[in-house]
Amino acid sequence: MIKRYVQFQPIVISAFEMSKWRHPVHRHNHYELIYIESGSGQHIINEIPIDYKEGNLFLIGPEEEHHFKIDQKTQFIYIKFTDIYLHQKENSPTGLQHLEYLIKSRETHFLGFNFTADDQLIVEHIIALILALSKNTMQNEALIWSQILMLSVIMQRNMPEIKSSAERSKNIQAMFCYLHKNIYQPKNLKASIMAAHFKLSEDYIGPYFKRNTGITLRRYIHDYRKNLIRQRIESGRSGLKQIAAEFGLVDESHVSKLMRMA
Repeated sequence: MIKRYVQFQPIVISAFEMSKWRHPVHRHNHYELIYIESGSGQHIINEIPIDYKEGNLFLIGPEEEHHFKIDQKTQFIYIKFTDIYLHQKENSPTGLQHLEYLIKSRETHFLGFNFTADDQLIVEHIIALILALSKNTMQNEALIWSQILMLSVIMQRNMPEIKSSAERSKNIQAMFCYLHKNIYQPKNLKASIMAAHFKLSEDYIGPYFKRNTGITLRRYIHDYRKNLIRQRIESGRSGLKQIAAEFGLVDESHVSKLMRMA
């Protein structure tokens, strides 16, 4: 049976060095940002080996099974957090969109983020600040969380599928990433805009999506948006007017109508 680590604190920070990985293959009830400060080897996620090196950053979700195979002694920095902050009223939804996109897109959990030179420097400074704040995690919890949100912004803009490329991927995982990223901008979810992005014809993109997912593009967008809005409403952190503005909807009545739709 796969071991599951359970964490009750909202945020836990740890830094340690290993020459040989000592933990079993495991899952957990929280999310993990794993920064490779030094060293090299392989990160095995759901039995898929991914090479890692200094400067890489990984995001692991609760259902991923993972462990490391260390080639060169490695300094790990772990930032472990539960989803409690995603459901607190005082948080700004806009500030959470980048992290929400990353943790809900399972495909982002199967790669190590490689940053541009400028962003790599920013990431190093954010990680250093988080380590400094972790000397008193309880007192600095809100400040650490704000740094996690900053990291998520940098991670999102370094996602492979949103970097400019002459040959954009046409696989369905890239489409899921696009939909999750643009759920707050309805104009970008139009078939004509998506077709241009993926270099497909407007008439082809809908049938292509349904053939590969078993659900229409329109239904997927509706269900995904509705699920996010339901979470906003249930958390009590956002009013209907704020939700409408966040998702690019006309007004509160549009939100209510959307939630009543099957």
